[in-house]
Amino acid sequence: MKGIVFAGALSLLLSFIFTPSLIRILAKRGVGQMIRDDGPKSHHVKRGTPTMGGIVLISSSIIAYFASHLLTGVGITASAILVIALIVGLGLVGFLDDWLKISRKQSTGLTAKQKLLGQAIVAAGFAYSGLHFKDETGLAPISTYFSGVRDTSLKLGVVFVIIWVIFLVLGSSNGVNLTDGLDGLASGAAIMTFLAFIMIGVWEFGQSCAISDIPQCYNVRDPLDMAVLSAALAGACAGFLWWNAAPAKIFMGDVGSLALGGAIAGIAVVLRVEALLAALGGLFVLITLSVIIQTGYFKLSGGKRVFKMAPLQHHFELLGWGEVTIVIRFWILAGMSVAAGLGLFYGQWVVSQ
Repeated sequence: MKGIVFAGALSLLLSFIFTPSLIRILAKRGVGQMIRDDGPKSHHVKRGTPTMGGIVLISSSIIAYFASHLLTGVGITASAILVIALIVGLGLVGFLDDWLKISRKQSTGLTAKQKLLGQAIVAAGFAYSGLHFKDETGLAPISTYFSGVRDTSLKLGVVFVIIWVIFLVLGSSNGVNLTDGLDGLASGAAIMTFLAFIMIGVWEFGQSCAISDIPQCYNVRDPLDMAVLSAALAGACAGFLWWNAAPAKIFMGDVGSLALGGAIAGIAVVLRVEALLAALGGLFVLITLSVIIQTGYFKLSGGKRVFKMAPLQHHFELLGWGEVTIVIRFWILAGMSVAAGLGLFYGQWVVSQ
């Protein structure tokens, strides 16, 4: 527990302190956000705001994670290293996308196919490696069984597991990316998800098959270390949110949103709660669905739209809602969804007793 508290507190402090320094460096170099001309007109005032703040998010959380292990003397786990590698890999894809936007001085960087390919390669590497780094009991970070609120008896096989993990990583990372359209929205919602992972990781550790012989024990490789990493990520998001809240002094950019989304998917996979992603990341799912519905209906109807604009948060902007109002109400939705996910997780345990 000491490691969880230390990782969260240190990452929050690092993110809070060093984000202003990054803002000054980026502003001096002219690294500012490019705004789409077809987006809400209210966003045009944000043009030039420093972006790529995800650099602080990633570095703060990783530093805090390793520092917590130095403090506690607990060994670093393969599960955490794999999730960190996933975070860094997706962060690099996002960094390249952000850099191309800035260097070209336009709102498009990598093409959609290029970005998806980069994400898929990183996700496939994570999935393949996670199936092979087994401990002395033969338990790997990633299971070959389908996981709902825990592992089920449905075995997927190696190929299907890799495909499934790629789907989850792409869905989660792009979901956070689509959500990151209003000041503080994505970072605030991500905090709630990571806090839920802390609770799940601690609970799974306490009821782990490695230390308990109860029938409903959790056969998860490194649940407590996933809680430590989740705390580091939550703290980094909280420190960053201070500067990212409206009116934002900095944006996380694709380097941040893709990395955070990948972290959410990766931790869910390792904790064996993949199906719970729909609830624990409910806001990201809702916003992604709005884009899918809008795009699909537009093509099928010959140019008609369901929403005034997608993603969903921009629809409400065009209805006249203020940005802060939308963010707070969407945070409420995110919190309710996370609470529902935790209810399903603990409810399964109660019912199974």
